[in-house]
Amino acid sequence: MNEEQSVAESPLVLQKLQENYADALLAHEETRDGVAVVVGKDDAYALLEYLKTEAELGYTYLVDVTAVDNSQLESELVKYDYARFMVVYHLYSYQGCCRLRVKVPVHERDLRVRSVTSLWRGANWLERETYDMFGIAFEGHPDLRRILMPDDFDGHPLRKDYPLRGRGERESFNFETQNV
Repeated sequence: MNEEQSVAESPLVLQKLQENYADALLAHEETRDGVAVVVGKDDAYALLEYLKTEAELGYTYLVDVTAVDNSQLESELVKYDYARFMVVYHLYSYQGCCRLRVKVPVHERDLRVRSVTSLWRGANWLERETYDMFGIAFEGHPDLRRILMPDDFDGHPLRKDYPLRGRGERESFNFETQNV
């Protein structure tokens, strides 16, 4: 099978991304439940905007925004220039009935990614949760503050280096205050 046959048999979203964003794609794979692509941080917003507005694709539903801490996975760190975190956008296209994961490597020295709240209003709370749990800031977010933990909470609980025991946060956790 030559490369032209391989591209023609790949899902439409991969074909379109390879045509329009070939330089931005760091990796891609077809999974059992859809397609996953890895894109550089500088190109992420433009690619996500394209996925939403391209008439043939129509990824209009943002299912989730989250992150993964790869600090203990040497094989993943090596692939993406030792970017500790991977911000993950889960998208769905109703017209194509297909899922897409867009992954964006984020280095610990620059924990900032452009917010997608201007594309999907529902990203507001999802980005706040990712900020709260992982410490990744979303530039341009309308109200980036903690959503699950108290404002004065120290640390980000879903990071791999967050201690499971020993900080005494349960004893000092203020259950009376709320983030309003």
